Amino acid sequence: MNVRCISPPVSGRRPARFSRTLVLGIAALIGGMPLYAGAYDQTGKACWYGPRLHGRVTASGQIFNQHKLTAAHPELPFGTRALVTNLDNNRAVRVTINDRGPHVGGCMIDVSRAAAKRLGMTERGVTRVRIQAAPR
Repeated sequence: MNVRCISPPVSGRRPARFSRTLVLGIAALIGGMPLYAGAYDQTGKACWYGPRLHGRVTASGQIFNQHKLTAAHPELPFGTRALVTNLDNNRAVRVTINDRGPHVGGCMIDVSRAAAKRLGMTERGVTRVRIQAAPR
């Protein structure tokens, strides 16, 4: 059996080029990088969630684990790492955004039970925080 490989004719046109932004966006989606382009620095209230939702699927598709350092935020992209600082005691924790929320009025971020423990807010339930996120 004789097999020939035929290449397409050369037309003199340059091959299509993707924009750098498109390529980086596709790479970010495939690699799981957050696409958050700007710095985020806000203060407000934080609340926490844990046992009642432990084991359920989050908005990002991950299973919620109250023992991991994660959080729910209404606008930061999934996978974004955010530094949350309790303004009442200056304790801080770095969390990964993997859910949408909070669903409690007046709160800006919902942190997992593990994050709340590190922030020293499990007893009060709600505390004043500073949330800082930056692109990677």
